[in-house]
Amino acid sequence: MSNSISMASYSFTLNNKPVQIDAEPDMPLLWVIRDLVGLKGTKFGCGIAQCGACTVHFAGTAVRSCGIPVSAVAGQKITTIEGLAGNHLGETVQQAWIEEQVPQCGYCQSGQIMSATALLHHNPKPTDADIDIAMQGNICRCGCYDRIRKAIHRAAAIQAPPATLQKSLIHA
Repeated sequence: MSNSISMASYSFTLNNKPVQIDAEPDMPLLWVIRDLVGLKGTKFGCGIAQCGACTVHFAGTAVRSCGIPVSAVAGQKITTIEGLAGNHLGETVQQAWIEEQVPQCGYCQSGQIMSATALLHHNPKPTDADIDIAMQGNICRCGCYDRIRKAIHRAAAIQAPPATLQKSLIHA
């Protein structure tokens, strides 16, 4: 009697590039990204989808990659922190992080940035309450939550067109 799980081939889009890997169907996406593809920006935190360090975008939504089996992402689009390069919103959030000096140790920051980017994609002008709800699954052990909120507000202000342009777009 054998307890081995059979390997399978999975194709998906990672950071706008096609990827094909061979893995066991229940292998967490986090380990596929880090160990099989070699992208190290997505971090391992808790392994039970509670801390947010491993957050990626799956079909445009922020998700914890440690809790998603690779078999669930076949044919789907995944974006990691590395995939935000060249993305205006992602770069705006990263710049706001720098300007607000958010990181202390920095370990959780890729997951924080991925969640913040997803929030601003779906809600370009979030309130403090919106931010608290969207970011509640991301733990910062250094307690940088106030700076994270400030950075999200800064990124929202930067990405929003000036009020005069907004008025001209409404009346166009």
